[in-house]
Parts: sequence; C-alpha cells; structure tokens
Amino acid sequence: MGEMRLRAALQCRGAAHRFPFKFAPQFRGAFYCQKEYPMDPAALGQFLPLILIFGIMYFLLIRPQQKKVKEHQKMIDQLRVRDQVVTQGGMIGKVSKVKEDGEVEVEIADGVKVRIVKATIAQVLNKTEPAS
Repeated sequence: MGEMRLRAALQCRGAAHRFPFKFAPQFRGAFYCQKEYPMDPAALGQFLPLILIFGIMYFLLIRPQQKKVKEHQKMIDQLRVRDQVVTQGGMIGKVSKVKEDGEVEVEIADGVKVRIVKATIAQVLNKTEPAS
C-alpha cells in the first residue's frame, strides 16, 4: 500500500506542470491527482467523528430550538380577545384587539392600551375559550 502511494505521488509530481491554472502552484499536483486516485476508504473513517458531532449538535441544540419556535408561533396564532398575556418586556395585560398585520392591542391598565408586536408575547397566562 505504501509503495502504491509513493508511485501515485511521483506520478502526480510529474503531471503537475500540465495543470491548466496559474494560481497556487503548491496545490497543482493534489488537484490533478484527485481524479486519478480517489480517497482511500479507510480515510473516510476520519470524518466519522465530525459526522457524529454534527448529529449530536442537531439533536441537542437545533431540533429543540425548532420545536420551541413552532410552539411559540402556534401560541401567537391562537391569541384571542381577553387573553391575559405577558410580553417579553415583562408587562402583563389583556388582549383587547388582535390585528392582522402582526400587532396586538393590549390593555395594561384601565383605559391604557398599547400596541405591541405579536412576536414579543412571551406567555399566555389565562386562555379564554372561543365563543361557540
């Protein structure tokens, strides 16, 4: 196996002068030889730890975050008038009007209404039942 790699390296060095590009002369032989001599199957095992790390990261970080975003979006889509909500800023109020353009009008005190963006609602405290 070692002799075969040595032969391949020597052949690549001889073929390096025929590489058509003018940049990066130190890589000419490597680029030229990849077509003739594919990667050794044992070298593929070196990528296994990287694949495992990516898989672990996906299941521990990315997937739970995606589920959390979907649940938050579902909660926002189900907002109704008279729901008691908590905003990300910590204000507690009752929804007085749900607008279609991504805003909600929330009453935080008697006669005090503020417009907030739906995405800034962190939690729904008291959920009202839909009218039948």
